[in-house]
Amino acid sequence: MRWTLAFLALSAASAQQWPHWGGDAGGMKFSSLKQIDRTNVTKLREAWTYRTGDVSDGTQFPVRTAFEATPLVIDGVMYVVTPFARLIALDATTGKELWVFDPKIDKERSANLFIHRGPAYWSGGGMKRLFYGTLEGRLYAIDAATGKPSQGFGENGSIDFREGIGEKFPNLRVGMTSPPAIYKDLVICGSIVSDGEPRSPAGDVRAFSARTGKLVWRFHTVPRPGEFGNDTWEGDSWKDRGGTNAWSVLSVDEKRGLVFLPLTSPSTDLYGGDRKGQNLFGDSVVALNAATGKRVWHFQTIHHNIWDYDLPSQPALIEVKRGRSTVPAVAQATKMGFVFLFHRETGKPLFEIAERPVPASEIPGEQAWPTQPFPLKPPPVTRQSMTRDELSTVTPAAREFCAEITKDAIFGTLYTPIGLKPTVLFPGTNGGTNWGGSAFDPATQTLYINSMDVGMFTRMAKRPEGSEIPYRSQGFGTPNSRFWTKDMLPCQQPPWAHITAIDMNTGEFRWRSVLGVIDELVEKGIPPTGAPNLGGPMVTAGGLVFIGATNDSRFRAFDKDTGKELWVTRLPASAHANPITYLGKDGKQYVAIAAGGGNKYNSVYSDSLVVFSLP
Repeated sequence: MRWTLAFLALSAASAQQWPHWGGDAGGMKFSSLKQIDRTNVTKLREAWTYRTGDVSDGTQFPVRTAFEATPLVIDGVMYVVTPFARLIALDATTGKELWVFDPKIDKERSANLFIHRGPAYWSGGGMKRLFYGTLEGRLYAIDAATGKPSQGFGENGSIDFREGIGEKFPNLRVGMTSPPAIYKDLVICGSIVSDGEPRSPAGDVRAFSARTGKLVWRFHTVPRPGEFGNDTWEGDSWKDRGGTNAWSVLSVDEKRGLVFLPLTSPSTDLYGGDRKGQNLFGDSVVALNAATGKRVWHFQTIHHNIWDYDLPSQPALIEVKRGRSTVPAVAQATKMGFVFLFHRETGKPLFEIAERPVPASEIPGEQAWPTQPFPLKPPPVTRQSMTRDELSTVTPAAREFCAEITKDAIFGTLYTPIGLKPTVLFPGTNGGTNWGGSAFDPATQTLYINSMDVGMFTRMAKRPEGSEIPYRSQGFGTPNSRFWTKDMLPCQQPPWAHITAIDMNTGEFRWRSVLGVIDELVEKGIPPTGAPNLGGPMVTAGGLVFIGATNDSRFRAFDKDTGKELWVTRLPASAHANPITYLGKDGKQYVAIAAGGGNKYNSVYSDSLVVFSLP
């Protein structure tokens, strides 16, 4: 019991706040607050709503907004970043605006994407700073009290994030959409880089001084000659290779001095004929010495990725039981629906992982890796294949449309390479699971994770002579090349989304519930099907799992022990974000969620940050 009590014995100040993107530096997304519990959650009411004013449906600006922010709450102040990269401070109890910092990004520049997931907080030497990056390639240090750029950090409170990375490719993206990690006086940054071309900015992870902004270390995610892993790239295919970045959130084990990276696929995402080999550290969980950036261990979850199955979510630093022992672990959720579990210090798998043969590619020049790792536990939380017999019949129109577009299609398995014919693959480029990640209850060692079953529908098409790569993927008229109708109803039989509770001691499911509804189908008497979702859960000591995520504009609370839906409310738009909870200055527990809608899943957009409490 000692280790459980250690987890739960958070300081009173820490328990009342939400100081990190994932609640704590290791991303458990757990709160020990329990004022809101199973017995009273149905009484939750809207306490206040803040409208950021930063919203685009693609008509006034070239890009649509995605309000994916997870706010921080520190010392009674809430900090949130908008899709236009404005950093806003609010009174966390009342919602009153305290200050706004505006980096004034170019809203006419489509590369800016209008997406951001939040800042990171650091304090030291009497200074309190918020760090966040933009897609225009700046890393900012903002005074937490005033909202002014912190003098002494870089040039007037910011540094050129492109320096040393993007000079060779001035027209390609280098920036940040997720918050950096903080370790002592270091700001450790992943990045989002252009990955549509094979030669593009590096996805290296870098650490900067939180005081001065000076570069302290840099980890080459694509190893250079003489570095471990360079021999996994044929010839000089490593050179100027893009992708292999950490666009999601990093985790820090402060006690052990480790930082954990969830890395993505090398560029380009769906073709690897020009980068033959295993391609380290693509799609690897990498543990680095946080002070030096030196590799401690790694595990590659996909060899030679040609499916865009990035590692999309923050590695969850948890503790599990093995016999009478307590083991420090890291759980990595994946787009494939697998959850890999490793010993945090050594990288040893805590559940067996089998290397299994997978299909070869028919694309000339492509050499798919002959095997891939399959964790034997837990079971996958998402569909990984389908047959023609499983085509949707939820409506006559869906049945007709899905049957017509697949009449010449190949129905693949998880690692079937995309072919020259239309190919149906699950779980698709959005998962499975995505950046919302998981939540972990340290009292029961239960991991909660949401997933969706929206496949990919595409083929590889020959490019004109002289193109940099000879093949690229080509869709078939479905929105975003996903396997669904033009109304975004998945083309296989429901259910289409779940939230799953996993016992991380045994690797077995505790429960599994359908997540979300399609209103037009409910009106026709069809039982809940689940709904496409982006965003993640939060679990509390009050016995609740809170989650938005679904494209049905709902916010829900489930019983963490049974999976029963206890509370649901409508929002101004879908909440493609992660919820947080905190204690206000008035002694009330609050729950907050960003509801921005859109995000390639529907056409309802909003700029609302909605906060709930008991009456």
